[in-house]
Amino acid sequence: MARGPFGYAVIDVETTGLASRRHDRVIEIGVVHLTPAGEVTGEWTTLVNPERDLGPQHIHGVRAADVRHAPTFADVAGIVIELLRGRVVVAHNLPFDVGFVAQEFARLGAAAPLRRDLGVCTMAEAIRYLPQAPRSLAACCAVADIPLNGHHDALIDARACAALLRHYLDLAAPADPWRDLLHTAVRTPWPHLPPTGAPWVRRGVSADRDGHFLARIVDRLPRVPHPAAADSYLALLDQVLLDHHISASEADALVTLATDLGLSREDLNQLHHDYLAALAEAALADGVVTVAERRELDLVATLLDLSSTAVDEALTRSRDEKLPAVQRFRLAPGDLIVFTGEMDGGRDAWEARARQAGYVPHPTVTKKVRLLVAADPDTLSGKARKARAYGLPIVTPDAFSCMIG
Repeated sequence: MARGPFGYAVIDVETTGLASRRHDRVIEIGVVHLTPAGEVTGEWTTLVNPERDLGPQHIHGVRAADVRHAPTFADVAGIVIELLRGRVVVAHNLPFDVGFVAQEFARLGAAAPLRRDLGVCTMAEAIRYLPQAPRSLAACCAVADIPLNGHHDALIDARACAALLRHYLDLAAPADPWRDLLHTAVRTPWPHLPPTGAPWVRRGVSADRDGHFLARIVDRLPRVPHPAAADSYLALLDQVLLDHHISASEADALVTLATDLGLSREDLNQLHHDYLAALAEAALADGVVTVAERRELDLVATLLDLSSTAVDEALTRSRDEKLPAVQRFRLAPGDLIVFTGEMDGGRDAWEARARQAGYVPHPTVTKKVRLLVAADPDTLSGKARKARAYGLPIVTPDAFSCMIG
């Protein structure tokens, strides 16, 4: 006996760009299940690590820190198949969404039956059911009085598209406009890819789940770190704090180095106080701590999870003690600078500013490069991966702007 129709699977994807057949990838997917009558029965979503830069982050809002621990598409492909198998796939601008998902399956050597003629496009169907509505999902939802808060989040957009489909079904009743598709979907074969058990990751969860990086340092008996170990750690710390921010990838680097050097949390606490005192000494070099210098000292203390009195103590130490030397990072005229990511004003404008400041923009990361300026400091771009391998500092455009005055 043939099985009855399962219903619909409404999908939405966020991507690194618009070219699915070239190098752009899925970075988030949301799926909402509906019965043939349009009742929601379940939903699923995850970020996807594209193993490359994230493209126009100002549109989709996904940070590189969010996808650090996210599964790749290969990790969730088996789950996606089970979510779509036997159902009519629905999307707003169906060719775009199924094109990207089909291409992800093709990269794995799997041919998924994702075709326009087997699915429902709520954008195309708006001509019939919402003839006055513009084409966008937001506009169609506005005409149909469907809330859409948080546009360009895959699950939120999939929910809105599901509500739009339900609206069309209600308008079409008692007719069943996609009855034949529902029965075809049950008979359509899908490839089999076993689920990997990889955890699904929502926005904001992966980036923040580790807490402060010091919490990941193994406690050992307090000891005085070897000078070479202290110098190595302080040098990396200075690079990390160039932009007054500790990115997720930089926190990983600090934890890895501290672990490799055998430094305990007590060691790091002492080294962080030493670093803050060295900054205080530099601020006091002219005899005056300006408002801006005090603000920087307070920010560094917060980033290093030091107490509220740490800055005052550091200023006192810098007056009374001979402090350990900290090798500060400095750019010099002629240094090579590389830029990556989509930046406000365009990359050409930032490269022009670098030239005006006496630096040399460079197209690729090599061991001769001194600094990488990245729109997202946690970017997964090839340039960033090389920079981390070479131990080069990575800073934001705003931080670079401050560095060049």
